[in-house]
Amino acid sequence: MSASQKQVVEALLKIDAYDEKTGKIELVQTHISFVFLTERFAYKVKKAVDFGFLDFTTLEKRRFFCEKELELNRRLCKDMYLEVVPINKSDTIKMKGKGKTIEYAVKMKRIPQEKMLSRLLKENKVSPELIDRIAQIIAKFHLKADTNSRISEFGSLLIVEMNWKENFVQTRKFIGKTISAKNYKLINEKVHDFMKKSASFFEKRIADSRIRDCHGDLHSNNIFVADEIYIFDAIEFNDRFRFSDVASDVAFLAMDLDFRKQPDLSEFFVKRYVEYSGDRDMLQILPFYKCYRAYVRGKVESFKLEDPIIESEEKKKAAEEAKAYFELAVSYAKTFALV
Repeated sequence: MSASQKQVVEALLKIDAYDEKTGKIELVQTHISFVFLTERFAYKVKKAVDFGFLDFTTLEKRRFFCEKELELNRRLCKDMYLEVVPINKSDTIKMKGKGKTIEYAVKMKRIPQEKMLSRLLKENKVSPELIDRIAQIIAKFHLKADTNSRISEFGSLLIVEMNWKENFVQTRKFIGKTISAKNYKLINEKVHDFMKKSASFFEKRIADSRIRDCHGDLHSNNIFVADEIYIFDAIEFNDRFRFSDVASDVAFLAMDLDFRKQPDLSEFFVKRYVEYSGDRDMLQILPFYKCYRAYVRGKVESFKLEDPIIESEEKKKAAEEAKAYFELAVSYAKTFALV
C-alpha cells in the first residue's frame, strides 16, 4: 500500500473524517478495495493496484472507475448507489473536505449484513420463492442489457480463450499451494478440448444475441434481500469481464449455490431463469462457464496470499477457499464430455 493510501485508510477509520454521525466505523477489504462501513453508509475506495486485468494505479483511473461503478450498478439497484465523493487533504483528510483531492470513494447506502444472500443461505433462510424472484430479475435484466457488434465480440472463442489463458498464466504460481499440478493440467486440457469441439456453438450464441453487457460478478455476496432485492457490485474495471454470454452470469450464481452446498437451489435457479428468458440453449454451455467461474474465484482467493495488508489468519482461510473452488472447477470440467 502506498504511503498516501495508508494515510487515507488511517484517516477514514476516524469519525472526524465524515460529515455524518458514523457510529462505529468498520473496515472490510477485498483484493481491490477498502470498504468503510458507517452507521448508514458504505464508502468504497479502490486500492492502487495493477493486476493486469485491472489498473487502479493512478488517481485519475480510480476516479474514472468510481464513476463507472456508479453508472453500471444503478441498473440493478438505483437507490443504493448514491454518488462519487472526493477525499481531500488540507490540515486533515476528510470526505468532501478542503484542500487537494487525494482519493475518491463510491458512497452507497449500507444494507445490514444479515440481509446478504450468502448469510441467508448459511442460516437456511433462502426459499425457492426467493430464488425464483432473483431468477426473474436477472432474466429481465439480461433481456434489456445492451448488445451490439463490439459487445458481441467478447463472446467469441478468441476472447473466451484469452480469458482462460490469462487464468492459467496467473494461477501457475499457485500450483502446489492452492491447486495441484494434476488438477491444473486436467482443467487446462478439458477446457481447450471443449473450446476446440464447440466453436460453432460459440458462434451461434453470438448470432442469437446472447452476448450482453452483463453484471460480471453475480454471486450471493453481491445480493442483498432487504425491502427489495439489490444485486450490486457489477464489474466496472474491465469490459472483457462484463461483456459476456449471459450464460456466464447465470453460471456464476449457480456455481456459488453449488459451492455453498445448495445444489437443489442451484438447479432450481437455472430452471427458472431458462423459463423466464427462453434461453434453453444455455444449458449446453453452462458447465463450461460454471468451471470458469469456479476457477476465477479460486484465482481471486489465491491472490490474497500475496497481499501484504491481509492478516495471516485471513490468508489461511483464503487458501482453503481457493482449494475448494479449484476442486469444484475440476468437478465441472469432468462433465464437459456429457454436454
